[in-house]
Amino acid sequence: MPASESTLDAEALSAELAPLRAGDRLRLLHERLGDRLVASTSFGIQAAVMLHLIHENAPEIPVVFIDTGFLFPETYQYIEELMSKLKIDLRVYQPTYSAARIQALWGNLWEKKQDGADRYGLITKVEPMNRALREIGADVWISGLRRSQSKTRADRPFAEQQKRTLKTYPILDWADAQVDLYYHQHELPRHPLASKGYVTMGDWHSTRPEGTDGAEATRFDGNRYECGLHLDSGSSDFQI
Repeated sequence: MPASESTLDAEALSAELAPLRAGDRLRLLHERLGDRLVASTSFGIQAAVMLHLIHENAPEIPVVFIDTGFLFPETYQYIEELMSKLKIDLRVYQPTYSAARIQALWGNLWEKKQDGADRYGLITKVEPMNRALREIGADVWISGLRRSQSKTRADRPFAEQQKRTLKTYPILDWADAQVDLYYHQHELPRHPLASKGYVTMGDWHSTRPEGTDGAEATRFDGNRYECGLHLDSGSSDFQI
C-alpha cells in the first residue's frame, strides 16, 4: 500500500518511538508494520551499528544493498566479514549496466559535470533501488540517520512522512560516543578504511579521506543518490 494511502500518523508514531531504546523501536516498528518495512545499507563507516540492531531485534526486515560496481575493495571485504557475523535478510541489487560497460560506453561519467553525475546516479543507484522497492513492496524506510551528524538534523523527529515514504530513525538520538561504545560492547569490526581518515564511504572515484582535496562531493555523499524510497516515480533526485 503506498504511503500516501496509509493511515499511519507520523507525528504520533514519532512520539511513541521517542522514549524507547533503539532495539525496542525496531521491535515496535516490525510488530506494527511488518512487511511494509525496508532498510538499506551502504556498508559504510558506521553501518554495522544499524545492521547489528536489526540482527538482534528484527532480522526479518529486508535490508537493501546497492552494489554500484565501483566500491572500494575494502568495502567488499568488509561486507563478507560482517555477513559472516550477522543474520539479516540482505537483498543485493546491481545496475543493469556493469561497471566495465558503463566506462566503455560513456567513460567516467562522474567527471562529466552535473549531467554526467546525474546520469551516473540514475544508472548505478536510482534504477536498482527503485527496482528493489518494486519487488519488495515496502513503503516505510528505516534509516541510521542521527541528529549529531549535522546541525540541520537537530529537530528531526523519529518518524516523518517524506513524499510517498514514511521514514523512521531508530538511532536518531545517539551521540558519536554511543556509537563507539556499541561497537566496543558488541565487538563489531570497523570498516578497514575508517583508520585511514575516511568518515563517509561510497564509490572509490568520489570518496576521499577527511580533509583532503576533492573529498567526497555532495552529489555522492549519500544525501542524494543512495536511496529512492521517498521519490515519486521517475524522479532522479533522492536520498538514502
